[in-house]
Amino acid sequence: MVVQKKIFVVIPAYQAALTLESVFERIPRELYERGVRVIVVNDGSSDATGDVAHRIAQSRANVEVIDHARNKGYAQAQKTGFSHALAEGAEIVALLHADGQYAPELLPRLLAPLEKDEADVVIGSRMLERGALKGGMPLYKYIANKALTAIENMAYGLRVSEYHSGYMLYSRRCLETIPFVRLSDTFHFDGEMIMMAGKRKLRIKEVAIPTRYADERSHLKPVQYGFDVLKIVWHNYRGKYEF
Repeated sequence: MVVQKKIFVVIPAYQAALTLESVFERIPRELYERGVRVIVVNDGSSDATGDVAHRIAQSRANVEVIDHARNKGYAQAQKTGFSHALAEGAEIVALLHADGQYAPELLPRLLAPLEKDEADVVIGSRMLERGALKGGMPLYKYIANKALTAIENMAYGLRVSEYHSGYMLYSRRCLETIPFVRLSDTFHFDGEMIMMAGKRKLRIKEVAIPTRYADERSHLKPVQYGFDVLKIVWHNYRGKYEF
């Protein structure tokens, strides 16, 4: 028998006024019925993201909004959301993007290993099945993903299919074991969490997810992102993550 756990979904939202409401509509009804709580971190958006988020919070139970007065970035938005969820007693925390690229409909499948206590970290991987390119992932991103993942696996002694998914879920144990507030504020925060999970000997499980590239607006700069990944690998080699 699976014991029902206290689940939070953290949604970092920056300039997401056009997509945020549809993300909420796609979250499975069963999760709302189970009382899953959702935290939207409005990361200093200059569009109507804040207005949309607060309107949703007024119309839906178990939704709250945290506003950053200025844009602090993807990683800081996660840190804010995770810290608040832990303070509220979260036992499982799921990261969900505000642009709809990662399917909210898959949350129950991704939550299952954590609810069954089979994992401490769940990665929604686009690379487990051969649908990444069919799903519209640009060829250069596919090649870069594979190459950087190979480098990271070699550097960290792990065997995961990708470090570059934004569909990440964590147990409370994981978030209390990893000092996540000390990690970088780069777009590769998710990859750092995987690295640290490996260092802490936490249980990592990957679940295949479909790839979807449509007209989402990404704030990630690919070249800078690649250098950030390599910088993190180098810092790890130099022992700067031994804390």
